[in-house]
Amino acid sequence: MSEKIAIIVCGNSGIDYIKHPYQIDVFRSLLNVNGEEFEDFIDIEANAFYERLIKEPNTNVSTSQTSTGKMLEVYQRLETEGFTDAIVITISSHLSGTAQNAILAGQMVDHLRVHIFDSLTAAYAEAKMALVAAEMASKQMSVSQILKKLTFIRDHNRIYFAVDTLKYLVKNGRLSAAKGFMGSLLKLKPLLVITKEGKIVAVKKIRTSVKAIKHVKEQFYEETKGLDFEPFIIYTTNIELAKAVANEIMEHYPKIKQVGLFPLTPVVGAHVGPGAFGIGYIINK
Repeated sequence: MSEKIAIIVCGNSGIDYIKHPYQIDVFRSLLNVNGEEFEDFIDIEANAFYERLIKEPNTNVSTSQTSTGKMLEVYQRLETEGFTDAIVITISSHLSGTAQNAILAGQMVDHLRVHIFDSLTAAYAEAKMALVAAEMASKQMSVSQILKKLTFIRDHNRIYFAVDTLKYLVKNGRLSAAKGFMGSLLKLKPLLVITKEGKIVAVKKIRTSVKAIKHVKEQFYEETKGLDFEPFIIYTTNIELAKAVANEIMEHYPKIKQVGLFPLTPVVGAHVGPGAFGIGYIINK
């Protein structure tokens, strides 16, 4: 029996902000703002969310991943549509319980084979995996071929970023820090990275936002020397900075003709806060 493969990705990828021709289902998380619940992207988009955080800095924000019940509904619909397999690409399991919920829901279907792929990242790097998977599925490539390609992307991408304040990351427990590093951390603007293990780690102490962005760029240029890669920028409230840095990258690497600019969707932005800015790259095979 031939495979009919569906692709699913969680909304933490920012896939909702990317125009594409594929049929990709999205597991969207919920955002709780001062007791009011929103479905990510559907009920509130990035610009409106960050404007609210800036105007109301004491806003109480929390998030919750897609429920197992909603995931099950998607799986059951795919079964009725004749799909034999579903590849589910999730945000790093160190940053959310989405992967675990997807596994549990997958155990409740009778015929659909559900393959959970932990991206060990978030934002555009995760979205890239979904887009590549959907393209491969459209060409009738197998589950094993798709998973092999996704593994390559997972093993060959990196995102460095800086935030205006660490209070969101610390409050929500998304920041892993070395012993003795947390003391005055909230006063700093450290260089942060999503590690190969899918954790957010502070790797350098920096005291101003300007210097933090400078270090993000320096780290990016240092690691991409001589590589064949796709660059991208993730941003929150700073689109003009994103455009300026994109132009810098294209001047630095004349062979690069485009740098993707991608907003952080609210459920990710809730953990990094307004002003977060990052540069990433994906090595081409």
